[in-house]
Amino acid sequence: MKATEIQKLLDATIVCGSLDDIDVMCGCGSDMMSDVLAFPKEKMVLLTGLTNAHTVRTCELLDVCAIVFVRGKIPGRDVIDEAEEAGIPILATRLTLYDACGTLFKAGLPGGTGRKL
Repeated sequence: MKATEIQKLLDATIVCGSLDDIDVMCGCGSDMMSDVLAFPKEKMVLLTGLTNAHTVRTCELLDVCAIVFVRGKIPGRDVIDEAEEAGIPILATRLTLYDACGTLFKAGLPGGTGRKL
């Protein structure tokens, strides 16, 4: 799935970065970065409500291709700067974590198990 399609499906705003030519192979939804670290997958998008710099650092370690902050949360300038430096686009959606993950799963983006509808 293209990152631009994720933006449309979630009615998300681009906070920073570019979504051009980003292919996303799976998604992960969590506010616990320890769970995200236990779930490394290539070309993954992370959906989370945790808007601190630790989130960006975790994504950088795992080569996450984009971060979607849920529940209308917008990170602070320090987090945006860190994401820009790491080359990780940030999106923001008003959807809850549950609804955002469900929307992407229903549209065909698998989670880490590779399971699809």
